[in-house]
Amino acid sequence: MTEIGVAEAAAGAGRLDRFSRNAERRSFVAACGAHALHDGYTDLLYVLLPLWQAEFGLGYAEIGLLRALYAGSMAGFQVPAAALADRLGGPLVLALGTALAGVGYLVAGISAGVALLLVALAVGGLGASVQHPIASSLVAHAFAGRRSRTALASYNFAGDLGKMAVPAATAGLVVMMPWRSATLLLGLAALAAAAGVMALLRGVSAEAGAAEPAPSGACSETATAGRGFPLLLAIGIIDSATRMGFLTFLPFLLRLKGAELPLIGVALTLVFTGGAAGKLVCGFLGARLGVIPTVFLTEGLTAVGILALLPLPLGAGLAVLPLIGVALNGTSSVLYGTVPELVAPERRRRAFSIFYTGAIGAGALSPVLYGLASDAMDVPAMMGLVAAVVLVTLPLAWALRPALQATTASSS
Repeated sequence: MTEIGVAEAAAGAGRLDRFSRNAERRSFVAACGAHALHDGYTDLLYVLLPLWQAEFGLGYAEIGLLRALYAGSMAGFQVPAAALADRLGGPLVLALGTALAGVGYLVAGISAGVALLLVALAVGGLGASVQHPIASSLVAHAFAGRRSRTALASYNFAGDLGKMAVPAATAGLVVMMPWRSATLLLGLAALAAAAGVMALLRGVSAEAGAAEPAPSGACSETATAGRGFPLLLAIGIIDSATRMGFLTFLPFLLRLKGAELPLIGVALTLVFTGGAAGKLVCGFLGARLGVIPTVFLTEGLTAVGILALLPLPLGAGLAVLPLIGVALNGTSSVLYGTVPELVAPERRRRAFSIFYTGAIGAGALSPVLYGLASDAMDVPAMMGLVAAVVLVTLPLAWALRPALQATTASSS
C-alpha cells in the first residue's frame, strides 16, 4: 500500500472512531435521560395519590388499585415492548414510550372522575414499560466489556436522580398551581423529552444494535452462560421483593419506635439517598471485585442491617438507614450489569425485558405477601423474615459461578 493509501486508511479509521465515540455518548445520554424521567414519573405517583384521594374521595383500597394498575401495566408490557423494538427499532419505541408516559399524565390532568384516571395510569404504565429493556440494551451495546458494567451502574444511578428530582419538583409546582396544571406541564415535558430522545439517537440505532462476533470455540461457554441467566433472574426477583417489602413496611416499624410522620419522611430520604449512592458505587465494585463477592457483600449487609435495625432505638436506627440503603439498592446495579455477560448480544433486549418483568413484578407482589405475614405475626417479626429470605440469594449467587467463569473464558 502506498503512503497516500495508508494515510487515507488511517484518516478513515479516525473518522469511524470519532463516530463511534459520538454514538456511544449520545446513546448513554439518551438512555440516562429516559431512565431519570421514567423513574421520576413512576415515583411521582407517591406525591399525587394523596391529592387524588382528596379530589375524588377515594378509599385506601382504591388508592392501592391505582398504584397497582400503573405498576402492573409497566411490568406486564416489558417483553412486548422489547419484541416491538425488534421490529421497529429501539430508539423509535423508546421515544414513543416516553411520549405515551406523557400522554398518561395529560389524560390525568383532564380527568373528571376515577374511570378516566384509571385509563391515564394504564396508558402511563404502558409507556413506562419500554424504558428499562430498551435503554439498558442501548447502554450494554454501546459500551463493551467491563465498560458495560460501569456504564449500566451510571445509567442505574440516573434513575435514582429522577426519583429524587421529579417528585420534589412536582411538590413545588403544586404549591404554586393546581395539581391538574402541574400534571399537564409534566405531560408536555415528556413529549419534549421524546423528541429529544429521537434527536439524540438518530443514526446510532444500527451501531447500538450491532452484535459482536462470538470468539471461535465459544459455543460451549455460551451455552453454559445461558444457563446462568435463570439464576441471575432468581436473584433479581428476591432482591426486588426484599427492597419493596422493606420500604413498604419501614414506616410502620419506625412508628412502633415512636417516629412521627415528618421524621418518617426524613428516614425514607436517608434510605433513598444511600440507595442512589449504592447503585453507583456497587456497579463499580462489581467491575473491580467480581459479581459473586459483591452480591455476597451487598445482600449480606442488607440482612445484617435489617436485623440490626430491629432492636435499635429510633435515633440509632436512623443512623443505620443510609448504610441499609446502599446495600439494599446496590445489588441491582451488579445484577443488571451482569445480564450482557450471560446473554448473546442479539438476545440482550429480550433478556433485559424478562429480567425487569420479574424484578418489577416481584416488587409489586411482595408487599402483599409480606403484609399477610405482618397480619399473621407483627411488623418486627416480618422484617426478620425479610432478612432471612434475602440470604437465599447467597447460594444462588454461588451456583452462578460456572456461568460467569464460562463468559470470562470465552472473552479471553
